[in-house]
Amino acid sequence: MSASKFDTAVDIVKRLPSDGPVKLSTDDKLKFYGLFKQANEGPVTTAKPTGMFAFEAKAKWEAWSKVKDLSQEQAKEEYVALLLEYLNKAEDDPEIKKFIDELQAA
Repeated sequence: MSASKFDTAVDIVKRLPSDGPVKLSTDDKLKFYGLFKQANEGPVTTAKPTGMFAFEAKAKWEAWSKVKDLSQEQAKEEYVALLLEYLNKAEDDPEIKKFIDELQAA
């Protein structure tokens, strides 16, 4: 996979309108986060965050840790595939269709 396709996918995830037809849950966002971190940095090397109020940090660490066995290339491929899965559910929407076309052109 080309780096540009992954970079395009990352950009699209950032630009998805919060009020659009593709609604990402917190769990969905964590999946993208884990794959993004694995693709860019490789396996998690830090200790799991501790502390009573470190909910977000723990959730992000766990999402990244779940994909630690993927190669960086596999993580990029899964990131793009996951995005396409969500976009294809709303492919009738003109804005989402533009995102799909943009990703396929990358």
